[in-house]
Amino acid sequence: MAQYNIKDLETLTGIKAHTIRIWEKRYGIITPARTDTNIRTYDDVDLRRILNISILNSHGIKISKLANMSDEEIRDKVLFVSQNMSDFQTQIEALIFAMFSLDEAHFHHVFNKSVMTNGFETTFEEIVMKALDRVGVLWLTGTINPAQEHFLSNLVRQKLISNIDSISVVSNPNKKRFTLFLPEGELHEMGLLYAQFLLKKRGHDVMYFGQQTPLVSVFESEKLRKSDFLLISMVAPLNEISIEDYLKEVKVAFPTGKILLFGKQSGTIVFPEASGFQHFATIKEFVAFVENIRD
Repeated sequence: MAQYNIKDLETLTGIKAHTIRIWEKRYGIITPARTDTNIRTYDDVDLRRILNISILNSHGIKISKLANMSDEEIRDKVLFVSQNMSDFQTQIEALIFAMFSLDEAHFHHVFNKSVMTNGFETTFEEIVMKALDRVGVLWLTGTINPAQEHFLSNLVRQKLISNIDSISVVSNPNKKRFTLFLPEGELHEMGLLYAQFLLKKRGHDVMYFGQQTPLVSVFESEKLRKSDFLLISMVAPLNEISIEDYLKEVKVAFPTGKILLFGKQSGTIVFPEASGFQHFATIKEFVAFVENIRD
């Protein structure tokens, strides 16, 4: 069972450490263990209880009432609230809860309910991506274990691939050819998969190479394909070459087309306006670009 400090709980739940302490002292919501130096520590049971209480409290149920409810009663109430939840923050918290609980049924319920209400794109941009951003912070701080992160990421990946496969052919008079890939050593595929979904849904011709694609293979394919755009996602640092040198190689082999980039690594470079590169800091920027593609 994992152990958390009060700052971890604040990060995971969005509830200030000061508020958690008040809930402990005044209402006995949880009873943390103590180290030999009298520092509070919390376990997975405490975390799940605080997450559930956070959801219910945000829906107007007073802490004084929640303090008198058993864990089973609180969980039943959360499931009831989940049937009718509509605000994005609650749904983000529900996905985080599903990850911590390794509860696949709860994940599918939250995701599918949101898609029915908000549509797939809004669900992905406003709920899933923000949940994954929080998971990224938790991963960096060592608050979650790899199995929990992989559990959530793989479920999201399945949803993306399923929705990509379900897209019908769309007529688009402004159709362009896109080639999408991740550099060698890069495994963070989620953003690129979503870009594939956005482009295919809008009727563009998309070639998706995915993870760890050797640059030479892309260049060989381009002799036949002649894409209008290359789209590269660069989240992790490159292993054996600087990002500047890598992009110089891309430009030499792809001199006339537009090279599109997203991910925090490419965000560290300032590109001259006429360089042939364009970086997107957010998914929304890329969506706006796709919506405005013209001949």
